[in-house]
Amino acid sequence: MIFYKKLSPFYNLAIFYFSISLVLRLVLLFHPITQSSFTALESFKIFTLGLVSDFFVFIIAGIFLWLYLIFVSNSKYNKPSGYIILGSLTALFLYVASGKSIFDEYGGALPRIILIFIGIKTALFALFLFLPKWKNKIRFWLFSFVIFLYVLLILQNGLSEFFFWNEFGVKYNFIAVNYLIYTNEVIGNIMQSYPVVPIFSALFLISGTVTYFIVKRSADYINDIPTFTQKIKISAVYLGLFLVALYAIPNLAKTENSKNVFVNELQSNGLYKFYLAFQNNKLDYFKFYKTMPNQEAFAILKEQFPDISGKISTQKIASDSAETRKNVVLITVESLSADFMKAYGNKENITPFLDSLAQKSMQFTNLYAAGNRTVRGLEAVTLCIPPTAGESVVKREDNKNKFSTGAIFKQKGYNVKFMYGGDAFFDNMQDFYSGNGYEIVDKSSFSPNEITFSNVWGVCDEDMYNKAIKIMNDEAKQNKPFFNHIMTVSNHRPFTYPNNKIDIPGDIKSREGGVKYTDYALKRFFEMAGRQPWFNNTVFVIVADHCASSAGKTELPLDKYRIPALIYTPNKKPEKYNKLMSQIDIMPTLFGILHFDYNSKFFGQDVLKPNYKPRAFIATYQDLGLIKDDVLTILSPKQEIKQFQLKQTKIDPSAEYQIYYDEIPLKSKKSNLVDETISYYQSASYLLKEKEYQFKDLSSTSQKAKLYAKVR
Repeated sequence: MIFYKKLSPFYNLAIFYFSISLVLRLVLLFHPITQSSFTALESFKIFTLGLVSDFFVFIIAGIFLWLYLIFVSNSKYNKPSGYIILGSLTALFLYVASGKSIFDEYGGALPRIILIFIGIKTALFALFLFLPKWKNKIRFWLFSFVIFLYVLLILQNGLSEFFFWNEFGVKYNFIAVNYLIYTNEVIGNIMQSYPVVPIFSALFLISGTVTYFIVKRSADYINDIPTFTQKIKISAVYLGLFLVALYAIPNLAKTENSKNVFVNELQSNGLYKFYLAFQNNKLDYFKFYKTMPNQEAFAILKEQFPDISGKISTQKIASDSAETRKNVVLITVESLSADFMKAYGNKENITPFLDSLAQKSMQFTNLYAAGNRTVRGLEAVTLCIPPTAGESVVKREDNKNKFSTGAIFKQKGYNVKFMYGGDAFFDNMQDFYSGNGYEIVDKSSFSPNEITFSNVWGVCDEDMYNKAIKIMNDEAKQNKPFFNHIMTVSNHRPFTYPNNKIDIPGDIKSREGGVKYTDYALKRFFEMAGRQPWFNNTVFVIVADHCASSAGKTELPLDKYRIPALIYTPNKKPEKYNKLMSQIDIMPTLFGILHFDYNSKFFGQDVLKPNYKPRAFIATYQDLGLIKDDVLTILSPKQEIKQFQLKQTKIDPSAEYQIYYDEIPLKSKKSNLVDETISYYQSASYLLKEKEYQFKDLSSTSQKAKLYAKVR
């Protein structure tokens, strides 16, 4: 019986959690949005399997409570161990406070969060050490606070699940994950949509009341702290259940297999669904967005692609000239907004080399990024497909053997590589590119003497370019053309780079410095490349992955998606292309310049062709936009559609190209543009979902074996 009482903090919180889950399921079961009836067996499944799932999820979530309780003791405050521990905590606090700790490499709020946590821990330890008479009271209130946090989070999660169901009729999915990313917009929406003050006042009041009763029933743990032997027993019981939970939770999720979607959703545990959303990164277009019959969607799509054949978007791309087997170097530059460059109005002279190179290149002046993250930019230039709902294809499980630019180059006999100065494991880049026929060159490929500077993101751009030159020199000797895709890293927080390279010191950690160093490193690369024998037989493509910021007053602020792009061919006359285009058009346009003949599934088009119809795609994880005819059409979950008339504003007389637009809501929708937007995004989603966006030439076993042999 004594040991049973030592588990009281766990089982009292668990009873409360199960009660909230039961009430929530009952409320959602009878919610107006739950338009379904349930058989007795379905109802039994919802509540029984739901309770079992809740039990094991609570076990996993209880790990922080176990860690807190297992370290509650009196012996650690004895002399001299207490002073040694306090000294160590103080030293750690000073190290983090110095501003030169490992946490500062990550930038953002992380160093402050770590500092606050260690500061609180140090202060509490000092109180326990120097005020032993107050030890029991302090411990009681600390114990109460931990229980209060758990109660508050349980109630908060219950409310969140209710409001999410109220909006979407499902438990958490990728939209919920997205809410954590776009906190400003989400908090603003909540503030305007719900009576926040009364709700949270009631939430805190109820949490305090429930905490009082749980603490009263669980105080035995701190009033009579378990012995070391008892803690071993508690840990054995908890860790045993923890291991069972790791196995049971995903297997219970497999029982959510009813044809009635509401049964599956009500049976599921919201917290585990939230975790799965992080893992799967999926947002089913056909469930959450406005759709039309697939046949109609492809018919509308066909009107935008004169060379398309059949239901699947396959085009025969034919050239009237002989193919040019030039080497190709594609450089996607981290966070390079258009407004960093002089031509778009920047007066700080932070891209002097790019400004000069643009005057010698084919410059695309009216181009928009597909998304607001690196993986979206990589997806756009690699797959040339509109940004479908949810996470980028780069990070999805089904991301291999796609119809990609690399596949076309391999078909033409090129060596194909993806080069990244950091760890290609990040953002699933290694899995994606190796699974699509690219050889990977990342930080792990560097020898120690090849690294002169690095930060948390990887080696500096100069080191990456030095490595790239060495590799391309070796490739040039193989009598095969090469395609190398280089992703830069230096223009990223914490914006550290080698000192004495530009007139902005690297230890200042400024965005302007990151941009200017990126530009400087690019200049050094071209200086080195210009001395190589393969230089004049190489085409260089430079494009941003996305803008430096995506925040704006509207869902999709156009100036936060405008990026620079250029194609530089040595000894070729410069040109300027001013028509509206998308990031997904860059590589198909390059293939046109090289006069490639190929069968294409790309949604991206050769914008230099006379039959090209200007449009651009921009998106977040859930808002999918099409810019065409000075109108922005946005598709959103819950089958919402918005349209905005685009009117140029903030005219800058010093800028060659204007990038700012007012987005004025249209009272009467332009149905033709709505249908076209749906056709693009629905067709792209269909092809990916049905695995029709594959590179068929590489689908046989023998071809795959040859491909992976080359990669490895």
